[in-house]
Amino acid sequence: MINKQQLKRHISNLPGWRTNRKIVVIESDDWGSIYMSTVHSKMGLINSGLNLNTHYLQYDSLETRADLQSLFKVLKKHKDSTNRPPVITAVANVANPDFNAIKESNFTTYSHESFVETSNRFEASSGILEDYKEGIQNRLFYPIFHGREHLNITRWMKLLSENNFAIKTAFKFGVPALGRDENGKQLPDLRAAFDLDDLVELEVQKEVLKSGLALFEEIFGFKSRYMVPPNGPFNSSLEEYLKELGVEFIGTSKVHLSPIGGGKWKKEYRYLGKKNKYQQVYLTRNCFFEPSSWEHSKEKDWVSSCMEEISSAFLMKKPATISSHRVNYMGGLDLNNRENGLERLDTLLGAIMKRWPSVEFLTSEELGEIIAKSEK
Repeated sequence: MINKQQLKRHISNLPGWRTNRKIVVIESDDWGSIYMSTVHSKMGLINSGLNLNTHYLQYDSLETRADLQSLFKVLKKHKDSTNRPPVITAVANVANPDFNAIKESNFTTYSHESFVETSNRFEASSGILEDYKEGIQNRLFYPIFHGREHLNITRWMKLLSENNFAIKTAFKFGVPALGRDENGKQLPDLRAAFDLDDLVELEVQKEVLKSGLALFEEIFGFKSRYMVPPNGPFNSSLEEYLKELGVEFIGTSKVHLSPIGGGKWKKEYRYLGKKNKYQQVYLTRNCFFEPSSWEHSKEKDWVSSCMEEISSAFLMKKPATISSHRVNYMGGLDLNNRENGLERLDTLLGAIMKRWPSVEFLTSEELGEIIAKSEK
């Protein structure tokens, strides 16, 4: 006898592309982006009276070389039915704000730096591109495009120019964004890079897409054929432009909100394998593994809940695409956070292999290619 939650999950998995293969994809967002810059910054913001009320602000920082090597060590312990290890589809941002240049412009002009430049300014992250390349070469870690920055630069610069206390204080400590609720005052979603308040902002967003994808190719030596818009909002008219820039697959929620300005949205219903009019394939997630998230119950068993979601996906003949953000594996601010996340990931991967020995671990682009070819 299934309960209502299980029934709802099964129904959610019904529409779209189907397969008898036991495919698991792990999509991990936010790589390359700076969030909480340092432990010093974290304490400085707390001492300034700001409430860091999300697990991202508590644990998420630019990845260190030790973070990546620790993650790789866990992945290498496991092999799928094709004798290959699990692979992380690293949904990456390739740039961050250039805080010094912005300050020198008296907060009138936005400037950015590549994530390589950002990482080289932090001792624990300096040279991390070598670890990225190692992960790519060993098929443990495959970057795709999340956006140029994980930041809505139009909203951010507006708040800075208005001398918003919370954002200006965060800026001083090298932190670009805070939670939505800051001491009872609502901030706009600054992490939603492609949300918009006016349709005129679409031209800025086109430039961000063009320069961001070019920087991605410059850094990694290959084009990203897949994009997952940060936090979800993305005006659908930009999809044609993405097509021109070589993006063939788009990550989306099943109920996509396309912002049209003025706080309004257009709802669009999507499913795995659905194609838009430019023949781009939509990819969706149906499993969640976020052990760092204390906004949920601290007692939540993320391994068991993710296993149930994978089971539902396979029952409905769907690949299991697991959402598991970078923050779960970061130790730069709190080493216990990384150790806890990796221990649970290790347990999850072992449980998957034991229950489904025929499992195959794929990247999102590999899944997209399979779907695109099967739909022809």
